Amino acid sequence: MHERLDGRRLSRATLARQHLLVRVDRRPLDVARDLVGLQGQEPAPPYVMLWNRIDGFTVDGLTTLQLDRSVVRATLFRGTLHMVATDDYLWLRPMLAPMLERRQRGAWGKALDGVDLDQLAKTAAGLLDGGTLTRPRLSRALAEQWPDHSPMALARSIQGLLPVVHPPPDGLWDRRGPAHIALARTWLGRPLSPGVAPSTLVRRYLAAFGPATVKDVQAWSGLTRLREVVDGMRPQLVTFTGEHGEELFDVPDAPRPDPDTPAPPRLLAPLDNLVLGYADRGRLVGPDAAARVGWEAAVLVDGKVRGFWTVARDDGAATLTVELLGPVGAAAEEALETEAAGLLAFIAPAAERRDVRLRVPAGHG
Repeated sequence: MHERLDGRRLSRATLARQHLLVRVDRRPLDVARDLVGLQGQEPAPPYVMLWNRIDGFTVDGLTTLQLDRSVVRATLFRGTLHMVATDDYLWLRPMLAPMLERRQRGAWGKALDGVDLDQLAKTAAGLLDGGTLTRPRLSRALAEQWPDHSPMALARSIQGLLPVVHPPPDGLWDRRGPAHIALARTWLGRPLSPGVAPSTLVRRYLAAFGPATVKDVQAWSGLTRLREVVDGMRPQLVTFTGEHGEELFDVPDAPRPDPDTPAPPRLLAPLDNLVLGYADRGRLVGPDAAARVGWEAAVLVDGKVRGFWTVARDDGAATLTVELLGPVGAAAEEALETEAAGLLAFIAPAAERRDVRLRVPAGHG
């Protein structure tokens, strides 16, 4: 009979792999690989994700990787923007291509009714062949060919139809402005690497997020029909049973710490895959937080989402507010304030005044 792992054991295993039990002395590129990428719809969150995980991380640590093309920002898992190591992108993009094409049809199929998608992809590739374009410029150029269709739908569809990336200045710290788009082969100067087995993706996911179910892998990646892939990997994996009788898979040599291992407070970046990368988020997210995870930046206390945080700036001041969902105890509050002060100094180093505020719901001491 398989060993049973409760939510606390799963939480500690996940936090260990995600470098959230103890900050590590590792290169940002290595940590990006460890996590199989950083969710990156906005520029700042990948920096915060690395600050949470790397001892002494600085903004330059990720900016340099973007400028020298060691990492790349592109539409990947679940059809969302991620920043991944370039050598990972080369095999991930071909593997995820069928899913990205399906999502393109689902998101923009009605708006592009009557458009030959192969021709759209060919036209866009021709426009991008000379280098990088902003999305508004690409939209206008495509609209000249298809004037009866939405320019936004035409341009945004390209992310599902072609291997394109969003090169700098996109993704740089505190960057604002229109998105830039380039063909991956042009920006990276390297060909894609199709034909990598899906088992590679499963193994990487388990090393970063496991132990986990097949449904978890699918929810994180956006891929379907991975049951057969995982079943074929059984000789190379170890299995456990979850709290509800579900079968959990893992790579043999991954850490699974004692459930009483201390888990310090962490203020997660918005959309951190730590809380999004599962079909069942129960190991980290309780019912009181479930509806808000994915929309707000989560606060971890003792390995569970126990609140959310925001930053407001006004007249030279920066205030980080933590809204707790319930009491966490005096020691945890003190540790949380220290962690929040460190994050605020990272986010707003030039602020003349920085304040941290903790709010506990009315009725709690």
